[in-house]
Amino acid sequence: MHSLSPSSSPARRRLLRGLAGAAAALALPARVQAFPSKPITFVLPFPAGGSFDPVMRSLAEATSRELGQAVVLTHKPGAGGVPGTAALATMSESDGYTVALMHNSVLRQPLLQKTAWDPLKDFTYLCGLAGLVTGICVAADAPWKTLGELLADAKARPGQISWGTVGAISINRITAERLARAAAAKFNMIPFKGGGEAFTALIGRHLDVYGDPGFGPQVLGGKVRLLATFSAERLKRFAQVPTVRESGHDFVIDSLVGLVAPKGLDPAVAARLSAAFLKAAEDPEHKRQLDSFDFLAKPMSADAYRRYAVAQLAREKAMLDEIGFKPE
Repeated sequence: MHSLSPSSSPARRRLLRGLAGAAAALALPARVQAFPSKPITFVLPFPAGGSFDPVMRSLAEATSRELGQAVVLTHKPGAGGVPGTAALATMSESDGYTVALMHNSVLRQPLLQKTAWDPLKDFTYLCGLAGLVTGICVAADAPWKTLGELLADAKARPGQISWGTVGAISINRITAERLARAAAAKFNMIPFKGGGEAFTALIGRHLDVYGDPGFGPQVLGGKVRLLATFSAERLKRFAQVPTVRESGHDFVIDSLVGLVAPKGLDPAVAARLSAAFLKAAEDPEHKRQLDSFDFLAKPMSADAYRRYAVAQLAREKAMLDEIGFKPE
């Protein structure tokens, strides 16, 4: 009768493998629960004072409560909001302590000029957050009462009516150019650092037209007139305002924003961040800020948001091909 040593027993080997697996399973939650152990930097690539500021600040505050550590909103504006987010693509460390707002201008950038980073490969996608509604606004005492009147005037006086943008590659600039082309009109495009600055110029009559998100408080305050929105349907609280499509021009802006971290982030840490931000997105104060600035709540998982980014990149390329844009 032959005996087997305990160490070589198949049953013992299975037991040891099971114990090892159990230990790993126990270790994972402990490691994730240890995160975060210090404040997290939330990069907002737009200036303070714009519509993104209160919306994302409320999200950061709610997420701080979820994580038990401060989520610090840090403004890094410039160049249409691209460099602030793009800086994460070249970071040497991915530890979960730096996240940034991702938006479609970042996806579009490599289509416009050569970059050292790839928007689909060099970020860890965490979650989708909200959809932006772009509205076409003029000052409350401006002469144009409808989009049709504005376009007719821009056609009659090419280049004499100014249209504010937040960068040469911003969607509001590209769509404004497409709209003008469709109407055989021409605007004088004026760049601004952010929406706050542009709305101040619009209200002061230093600017004729501004088309971007964040118009709600200005319209409700009686300071600007909303002529049309680039949404697929009319907004509930501005139900009297037609869409651009209803006004005879088939342009709809599909623009989502979400969160990313540098590439190579530990999946467990990424999942912890995603869960915390998505739960914080349900916070009543954050939802109130979304409504105030006409953002549409569109929470998405990391996988869903990345799939959106892949599809949106293809849409951006088709749009640029349509207007004949050639990369630098």
